[in-house]
Amino acid sequence: MFHNKKDTVYVVLAGIFITNALVAELIGGKLIDVGSAVMSIGILPWPVVFVTTDLINEYFGEKGVKKLSLITAGLIAYTFFILFFAIKIPSSEISSVNSNQFKAVFGQSQLIIVGSIVAFLASQLIDVTIFHFVKKRTGNKMIWLRSTGSTVISQLFDSFIVLGIAFWLPGIMDFKTYIISGFTGYTVKLVIAILMTPLIYLGHYLIQKYLSKDGK
Repeated sequence: MFHNKKDTVYVVLAGIFITNALVAELIGGKLIDVGSAVMSIGILPWPVVFVTTDLINEYFGEKGVKKLSLITAGLIAYTFFILFFAIKIPSSEISSVNSNQFKAVFGQSQLIIVGSIVAFLASQLIDVTIFHFVKKRTGNKMIWLRSTGSTVISQLFDSFIVLGIAFWLPGIMDFKTYIISGFTGYTVKLVIAILMTPLIYLGHYLIQKYLSKDGK
């Protein structure tokens, strides 16, 4: 049993955070065309990660986010460790998914895995630092500023780090494609983050209502 309602809130937010981060990594190998640029489909779950990061920041502070980010990075590495052995084990003749199909979906290169983990940790640490920098100067006011502002800067780094390590350094993308794709992914994340700002306020409202009901 949890000691109090705040523990329950942390576990729920952590579960949502970890689930979406893992899903983003698992589907991230699929690239889609956005105009003349390419973008990873792994961007889709990240808006939920943005929201939960900001809520955890708000209620559990810098340590809460950093601890969860390190745990999540470890779980991402563990997931790919398990997938490595799952890929090596041959599929049965009656399996609806053969070995080549399984590898094509889950067999991301080591550089993609490394890039994803490095980008994730870097962006999370930047996000939490900026979030609390702004909060110290605005107090409990202007939730939108610290939430959106931290996301705007942290995701700029995230977008270019993962593409740089996974696709530009090994020569899969030329520099021009890397820059265009980086800004395309960043712009999509930025637009989604702004559109999801009301969810930050909704999350605050629901958590406050839950914590204040019958005492914390």
